[in-house]
This record gives sequence, structure tokens and C-alpha cells, in this order.
Amino acid sequence: MSGATGLAGIYVPGSSPLHRLPVGVKLLGLAVCCTVLVLLRSPWAMGAAALVTAGLYALSGVGAAAAWAQIRPVRWFAVALFAVQWVMAGLPTAAMLTSRLVLAVALAALVTLTTRTSAMLATLERGLRPARRLGVDPFRLSLLLSLTIRTVPVMAGLAVRVREAQRARGVEWSLRAFAVPLVVSALRHADALGEALSARGLDD
Repeated sequence: MSGATGLAGIYVPGSSPLHRLPVGVKLLGLAVCCTVLVLLRSPWAMGAAALVTAGLYALSGVGAAAAWAQIRPVRWFAVALFAVQWVMAGLPTAAMLTSRLVLAVALAALVTLTTRTSAMLATLERGLRPARRLGVDPFRLSLLLSLTIRTVPVMAGLAVRVREAQRARGVEWSLRAFAVPLVVSALRHADALGEALSARGLDD
């Protein structure tokens, strides 16, 4: 389990009801939940949504460490968003907007934690088959979407590691010390991903 939680969004094997749900149902549920989050206007309703999200994580059995790993990469962005919105729009609006962001990230990450990449790719490819009539290859498009979903937590994990390295070197407030290593790490990840796709004949 600890290895799975070292980087946010990595699949955690399990046999929970969420693991067994069809991928299409999970993706549709995610879309519905995110829409509901946008429509919520009451702090009490948002609190109920937070309880539901926590319940889903408990039901999944991925563990507290995996749950925290999903929120940890965006915690400072959430704090900054809260502070800016508090100044510009007031405390209630700041709390609602920040809660929406954190819960949406947590719900999206729960899908990746309980879904194998191969299963997600196959489901997306089936759903995109009508696009073939427009000259679009469903497999390549589904691969692109799947890689996009997986890259978000990867980039968040890279940002966390760069931030920790900054803190260790005593340059925590240096934008350059954060941006340059992050860009270099992202380019290395992109190169490695490109080589992996090339080895599978998907480079054209």
C-alpha cells in the first residue's frame, strides 16, 4: 500500500464495490458529482458533500495515506485560492470555492485509485467509437485522454517533490528555485513517456 501512495492518483488494487464498478459508471458518476458541487450554494450542503466523499474513500478501502496523497499536492494552491477569494469576495465565497476544488480533485483521484489504466483506456475507446466517422482514431484519442488523466497527479507529485527539495535547501520562497526544477522534471517525464509510446509504435 505504501508504494501505491507515494504518488497521487496511482491505482491501488482492491476488491471494494468501487473497484468492481464499471469504468463507465464511475466516469459518469464523477461528472454528476462535479456538476452537483458546482450547483451547491449552502455551506451545510458542501459539508454533506465532504462527508459523502470521505465515505466513498472509506468504502474504497484505499487507506488514509492514499486519501491524503490526493489532497496534499494541491493544499498550498487551495490555501492561496482561499486567501485571494476571502479578500476579493468574502469568507463564505472563499470557503465554497476552495471546498469545490478540493472535493473535485479528491473525487477524480478516487476514480484513478480504483480503476486500472487499461480498463479506463478500453472504456474511453468504446465510448469514442462514433468519432471514427469524423476521421478520428478512437484508440489514439482515448489514449490521449487517459494519459491526460494520469498526468495530472504525476505533475502534482513532481511539484510536491520539488517543493520539499526547496525547503531542504532553504529557498522555499524562491519562484525560480521552484519553477526551473519543475519544468526540467516535467520535460524528463515527457521524454520518458514519449520513448515508451515510441517503443509501442505509437509515435506517429
